[in-house]
Amino acid sequence: MKPVALSLIITLFLIGAPIATMAEDRMPPIPPAQYDEAQKKAAEDFLAARKTPVFGPFDVLMRSPEFMSTARAMGDYLRYKPAIGTVLSEFVILIVSREWAQDYEWYVHAPIAAKQGISKEIIDAIKEGRRPPGMSDDQVIVYDLIDELTHTHRVSDATYDKAVKRFGEKGFIDITGIAGYYTLLAMTMNAARSPSAPDGTKLPRFPE
Repeated sequence: MKPVALSLIITLFLIGAPIATMAEDRMPPIPPAQYDEAQKKAAEDFLAARKTPVFGPFDVLMRSPEFMSTARAMGDYLRYKPAIGTVLSEFVILIVSREWAQDYEWYVHAPIAAKQGISKEIIDAIKEGRRPPGMSDDQVIVYDLIDELTHTHRVSDATYDKAVKRFGEKGFIDITGIAGYYTLLAMTMNAARSPSAPDGTKLPRFPE
């Protein structure tokens, strides 16, 4: 093969490699300059509520700005003001992130969970797909509820009774709501093939 032809093939390969990688993201962030009026309003409301521009899963949801704003408002409550408190809410988020192998969600919330006081031992166990050792009584109730609901799609009377006795009906609804909300975000990012964590970290993948 002539040197010029070989050089051209190498050049095309090198140019094409990052393009192929970028193509993995089916719904990259929409440049703000390209927002329509509904998207501009949604972005303004997001900034006012979260004190930061649209990011992560909300970039994907901007394709449906009314949905994005509704989802953001739900998250404002479930993440920051849930009846079960923010420590247990972060615990639920980690379980959901692990279940859906959602790297970005884990990247964002694992450090928050650690700052909230969830032990490294528990975080590592969830990451590795193991039942965490050393859980508090509250964590055991929440873990059993989410694990059972995720894998059987139902909740037994015994599990339900324990959760309601400890957290009340409002707390029970908030637990399932947090799990459902972060499942929504995880499903959205997985379906859109959103990029993994900025640092490239990936959760372990397990066989089905």
